[in-house]
Amino acid sequence: MKEACGVFAVFAPGRAVAQLTFDGLYSLQHRGQESAGMAVSDGELITVVKDMGLVSSVFDERTIECLPGNLAIGHTRYSTAGESTWRNAQPVFRSAGGMGIALAHNGNLTNTSDLAEDNGMLPGVLTTDSDLVVELLATAVGRMFPGSNMLKEAMVEVLPRLEGAYSFVAMDESRIFGARDPHGFRPLCLGVLPVDKGGEVGYVLASETPALDVVGARFIREIEPGEMVVIDESGVRSIRLPVAMGQEPHLCIFEFVYFARPDSMLYGTEVHGARRRMGEYLAAELPVRADMVMGVPDSGVPAAEGYSKASGIPYGQGLVKNRYIGRTFIAPQQEARVAGVRRKFNPLRESILGKRLVVVDDSIVRGTTTKAMVKMLREGGAEEIHLRISSPPFRWPCYFGIDTPDKSELLAASMSVDEIADYLGVDSLAYLSLEGLQKAIGVPGGGFCTACLTGEYPIPVEETALRREAVLAHSISSQRNTIVVDHVGSI
Repeated sequence: MKEACGVFAVFAPGRAVAQLTFDGLYSLQHRGQESAGMAVSDGELITVVKDMGLVSSVFDERTIECLPGNLAIGHTRYSTAGESTWRNAQPVFRSAGGMGIALAHNGNLTNTSDLAEDNGMLPGVLTTDSDLVVELLATAVGRMFPGSNMLKEAMVEVLPRLEGAYSFVAMDESRIFGARDPHGFRPLCLGVLPVDKGGEVGYVLASETPALDVVGARFIREIEPGEMVVIDESGVRSIRLPVAMGQEPHLCIFEFVYFARPDSMLYGTEVHGARRRMGEYLAAELPVRADMVMGVPDSGVPAAEGYSKASGIPYGQGLVKNRYIGRTFIAPQQEARVAGVRRKFNPLRESILGKRLVVVDDSIVRGTTTKAMVKMLREGGAEEIHLRISSPPFRWPCYFGIDTPDKSELLAASMSVDEIADYLGVDSLAYLSLEGLQKAIGVPGGGFCTACLTGEYPIPVEETALRREAVLAHSISSQRNTIVVDHVGSI
């Protein structure tokens, strides 16, 4: 299971927006570790810098100082459509109508093939659904009479044609845009920066609220499903897309279970508190006799604390985590995930020797990393291992921003709970019920996508949508290997 990116945007005249964007992306690093990038405009010139690797390896102080401007967008990527290459790093750029367009995307579209075919896009360079969207925007702008609102009008035209999941941030030379799909699968929030010495107010868009906190912005609200906001020197304007009318919100429930930072606020609820309550419901639904409760760092820890509190079993640490290793869950290859577990965790033998352990984790997908972790605990001297999962079994692929494996690779799709327990080598295994998960989150009427747990997809998904790597783009639109873009779009 792999998450699908973090996005950030800032409009802040008179401030160092490149530094703000760096800080915002750094706080969203957990959402994507393959590549990072930002596009910065000073009102006339858009400069795009992107590369493979973590935010801290792509940008240094010298690079940031060379990116002057008043507005910027940024992106941290995990590939869910398109290969993990520099070519597919974001933001994506196009030029049209004498202006530049840059866009960063969190999510996955499900009708990329139809869009490419309907718009006469010829076989060419393998690219991403994000690349396709920018191509559609550039085509729409190219048909318009030159004016200051071309990108806004192009987005109003193009967004209703998109199906699937998207949280976009986009920009031209003088304004930034934010948009969520009509179902709101992926998060996006709005914040305001305090007035600076010159009396200017700034605005920020981000996938998660910690990115607002780190740049000193105050949270205003979440962008609504099916809403587009336009931010420039006159402030924030909201546009509701007609396709959103009558749609129910379907935020991915795994944002609460795993993806979001514990200090994020979603639907007005702090994620950490929801995860603690998941553990409390786990203890009520699935009790077991044990000597110690431990969580699998980091996302399993709050649920383990909740399990300990509700059960009365002492909480302890059974694994030490190497803080310099990223999230193995979103490593791009299976071999890297397995090796990452060995590098990332080591058992605390004195803590677990001879003990009956309740081990709390957030989910099981393929089971490979969980099996390696169980083996570590056995070798460390654990007498019994009772695995408790703070979400229901993950049985169905996701097409809306989590690049999960085929259904045949999902452990719970073909095995019973007892069979999974035998495969993992644990003494018992139990999952939190869907009802318990929803109660733990505690936002009645909030609306969630639970397709990976139930197989009930909010929008129809064809089998041909299983893999979206080969999106066809205009053969004349391939980007060249450089990073500086001027105001008329030469690359």
